[in-house]
Amino acid sequence: MAAPSSPSTPRRAAASKPARKFSLEQANRSLPYVKRIVADIVRTHALASSYRESLEQLAGAKEAAALQKQLDYSIDRLEDLVDELSDVGVELKDYETGLIDFVGRHEGRDVYLCWKLGEDKITHWHEINAGFAGRKPVSLLRERDKA
Repeated sequence: MAAPSSPSTPRRAAASKPARKFSLEQANRSLPYVKRIVADIVRTHALASSYRESLEQLAGAKEAAALQKQLDYSIDRLEDLVDELSDVGVELKDYETGLIDFVGRHEGRDVYLCWKLGEDKITHWHEINAGFAGRKPVSLLRERDKA
């Protein structure tokens, strides 16, 4: 489960609509680069969450100011990383687990090629409105349009 939401570190990334559509092969080829960005997002989110929790427990103004500065820097870094991921054409779904989707095609319609940090390659996809729970193996993916 992702960390509780707050104004500074949202639990789930805001959905964007990348224009790029990926074949399964293209998405898998992009994973080495995407993995590095997603790993940085997960680490930076954990750090920002830690700063936020420490701030909530801190009473001293001097320590709070220093932690707030570190939190602000972490939030800025998160925004930059998410922008970098979006520039690739990938949607971040969860900061904590590193869950992402690539827009792909199945039988003439858009679907999500689903991957999360720790997986070696994309092994599942799901309908746009199905979410993670609706994942299906890529062996069922038919990227070509229906005839």
